[in-house]
Amino acid sequence: MEPAAGSERRRPPGPAVPPPPRVHAPLAAAPGPGPLSSPAHEPPQPEEERQLRISESGQFSDGLEDRGLLESSTRLKPHEAQNYRKKALWVSWFSIIVTLALAVAAFTVSVMRYSASAFGFAFDAILDVLSSAIVLWRYSNAAAVHSAHREYIACVILGVIFLLSSVCIVVKAIHDLSTKLLPEVDDFLFSVSILSGILCSILAVLKFMLGKVLTSRALITDGFNSLVGAVMGFSILLSAEVFKHNSAVWYLDGSIGVLIGLTIFAYGVKLLIDMVPRVRQTRHYEMFE
Repeated sequence: MEPAAGSERRRPPGPAVPPPPRVHAPLAAAPGPGPLSSPAHEPPQPEEERQLRISESGQFSDGLEDRGLLESSTRLKPHEAQNYRKKALWVSWFSIIVTLALAVAAFTVSVMRYSASAFGFAFDAILDVLSSAIVLWRYSNAAAVHSAHREYIACVILGVIFLLSSVCIVVKAIHDLSTKLLPEVDDFLFSVSILSGILCSILAVLKFMLGKVLTSRALITDGFNSLVGAVMGFSILLSAEVFKHNSAVWYLDGSIGVLIGLTIFAYGVKLLIDMVPRVRQTRHYEMFE
């Protein structure tokens, strides 16, 4: 009976021992899927939050445009926006005065020296005067500093002017290439090209900076036009210097004029494609006019 009792004593602990592992096993297994499931959901959470923030910001900017506002309305305080608006007006006035003087000088060089690049630069300078005048209209109303509708109208007008001026530049350059006009080189040509290149580069940088702060496509477009003017100014110097050392490369001047004209044309087309639909979308939101 003692061994039976011993066996009975062995049996009760026997089943008692397995339950603890069974109890501990589920406890060990229970936290197992917990952390497995939590890291499975936790890593994507930051990515999902970023995607949500990006989508929300995109929807927010789209909502601002739908209400006739630019993104600058959420970035700038009222006094900051008015301060940058005044800076844009001052830069536009300075650009008009400088580019008008350069246009007269470049037209004179074009007529006297038969330079297609000088004519192209003069025409681009006139375009710069017009684009700066449009920017003046764009920011003439203090209450319309964040007006998307006014911004898009200015861009559409700039796009049309770009197309017309590019056609004139390309036609003039092709005419000079077909007639094989040889540019003449003198100190006046050098002075105009260097001065125009430096001044237009400075204007382009200022306009790009203001356009980025005010989220203004019109100011950025005006800056692009000034940048083109700087390139054309330096191209006059380049083509004249090359022709001076090698008269066989007489076509460089006209070729640069064609290239710049096509660049302006492409930019104008892209501007119209982007802005015409937006003008239609925001035509009912003219509360700032």
